[in-house]
Amino acid sequence: MIGFGSRYAQLSRAELAVLVPELLLIGQLIDRSGMAWCIQAFGRFEMLQIAIEEWAGSSPVYTRRMQKALKYEGDDVITIFKGLQFDIGAPPQFMDFRYTVHDRWHGEFHLDHCGALLDVEPMGPDYVTGMCHDIEDPTFDATAVATNARARVRPIHRPPRQPSNREPHCSWTVVIDESHPPAAAIPALDVIAGTRAANWELGPVDTDEDGAADYSGPLLADVDFSAFSHSALVRIAEEVCLQMHLLNLSFGLAVGKRAGDDTDLATSIRTKQLVGIAGVAAERIRRALKLPADLDGLAAVLELHPLLNPTGYVLADTAETADGHLRVHPSPAHEDGAWIALCGPGSPAPLQAIATAVDPYLTVRITGTDRDWAAEFDRTSTALPDLPEVQVTKVSRGAEFEFKPRRSLPLTVL
Repeated sequence: MIGFGSRYAQLSRAELAVLVPELLLIGQLIDRSGMAWCIQAFGRFEMLQIAIEEWAGSSPVYTRRMQKALKYEGDDVITIFKGLQFDIGAPPQFMDFRYTVHDRWHGEFHLDHCGALLDVEPMGPDYVTGMCHDIEDPTFDATAVATNARARVRPIHRPPRQPSNREPHCSWTVVIDESHPPAAAIPALDVIAGTRAANWELGPVDTDEDGAADYSGPLLADVDFSAFSHSALVRIAEEVCLQMHLLNLSFGLAVGKRAGDDTDLATSIRTKQLVGIAGVAAERIRRALKLPADLDGLAAVLELHPLLNPTGYVLADTAETADGHLRVHPSPAHEDGAWIALCGPGSPAPLQAIATAVDPYLTVRITGTDRDWAAEFDRTSTALPDLPEVQVTKVSRGAEFEFKPRRSLPLTVL
């Protein structure tokens, strides 16, 4: 399954260096968009199980993809840490991972800032324990298993914070030892590994361009995205979009298991999740790239929005969006049941969330079939508020988080 050509290639290298961390943070906010509706439908305990299955079913797949794309495949702690730096579960600065490497098989990391913790702490210690214990224990190991099945990630300390202002927010060891029994994957992983998203082939990185074509060198304390070549950044952006699709497909699998025969309930939860993240993603993309709040801005946002990327996986004609038109065709993403399958004439809310985030005076009307449809965007005289799903997602500090310049320094073995 090949999808060469990219909507991201139209951006400059500098613009891509701004966009890539934005996409990583958008991916992390998918949970902020979805989990409230899971609690409402199934309760807190089942929400925790959905989160565990969602990440454990997808992160090993997309971690291996990024290792291969940036040529840092290996079986050691350094490879694990590099993978976390390109993981939507650990977006830079918002989830401020700091790494220490003792040798190839022993390392530590701590979080100087954990945006996810700061989002959850106001909800009380039970929710903090659910995230930092119940979810993290199996999902950190699941991410590490993509590199080495004998890797174990174990806490030195973690929240609930004692005292309440304790810093760093948490600290962990990573140990790879042949005496460790190999970690077992969950059944959902095989399902997600068989999707079109998991096997989608993206365009190769041009090794003759200026800038780094891969991450085969030393581990860096902070990744300087501007150091990568234009071609590498295009590839990274598309890989991050696939990470989001894979996480969402795993989320849908876990939700569907709880909903059982009530497919309407499962579709409703998945759509609410999409509406919330679609609006927040559009707002962050527009703001980061300083795009106008009009139809031209909407056209640019749709070109770059993870809903419609990567090219080929989602078949969308965005060429006339500046004139108020968008056309979507049957796609491999439809076959997977990915986000685009939740949009259409009977479900305009995801596109409306995007339009409102760009310009609250824009409305959308969709005609056609569930998989082959056209959207028309028009101006209205009355400003539209954010949809409730977007408002829920904006409870996260990540919705307004601002990235700061960082120096990129190599980490050496102690």
